[in-house]
Amino acid sequence: MDDPKTLVSTEWLAKHLKDPDLRILDASWYMPAMNRDPRAEYEAAHIPGARFFDIDEISDARSDLPHMAPPVEKFMSRMRAMGVGDGHQVVVYDGTGVFSAARVWWTFKLMGKDDVAVLDGGLPKWQSEGREIEDLPPMVRDRHMTVQRRAHLVRDVTQVSAASKLKDHEIIDARSKARFRGEVPEPRAGLRSGHIPGSKNVPFDTLLNANGTMKAPGELKAVFEAAGVDLSKPAITTCGSGVTAAILSLALERIGKVDHSLYDGSWSEWGQFPTLPVATTED
Repeated sequence: MDDPKTLVSTEWLAKHLKDPDLRILDASWYMPAMNRDPRAEYEAAHIPGARFFDIDEISDARSDLPHMAPPVEKFMSRMRAMGVGDGHQVVVYDGTGVFSAARVWWTFKLMGKDDVAVLDGGLPKWQSEGREIEDLPPMVRDRHMTVQRRAHLVRDVTQVSAASKLKDHEIIDARSKARFRGEVPEPRAGLRSGHIPGSKNVPFDTLLNANGTMKAPGELKAVFEAAGVDLSKPAITTCGSGVTAAILSLALERIGKVDHSLYDGSWSEWGQFPTLPVATTED
């Protein structure tokens, strides 16, 4: 099931680890309550040759919302400084399994890059198999990168509001059922509880196996269908701040669905505006 455009196994990465045009990115990112420092963990132990991709820094600094997609110029300059560019096969992993790496996979797709995959099971699976790690900084050489932003892969609040009213898209929310139903407070202060009217709830962890790997495509499809998602409609993925929504996007890509986009502002944006409607019961 290895696919260098979506998801690759630890076996695949181990086999290709020495490929000259392979670039590995550690995209670990954690919620504040997890009390983990992704950069410190990267510096202590990472897959050989991996560069650290800072989701919060490689973002749109002009926005008040957390880690919004970076402007094209900023993405290009950061990738060039990291030695990632045209002609490279990129593999992204994180310290959870399949979590924040999917957000970076989506960011590369947004920038017109297809040769990028998430490492299935991430660093935990790699380490559990006794595979090589190091604490050395990688040797970096500048590499030119050509970017062609695909605007259709991202949605803003106006577009999502229209989709909610017209019901011409499936809006799929990756947050937990309790957050979706408004039964618990949001982890970010000042946000209302609930969900976008008409959206469907597919908690991101329901797409994963117990060992942190992603379920097989047939199982993924069944999870979406069980949640009432009409896969014949174009999809918009959303979550708390646009990170776990990308896990849904990756899963949709794995089942062959390509007409999907991601609501970058997600609940961090929707939940703060009193003029936007909020639902707490499932349709």
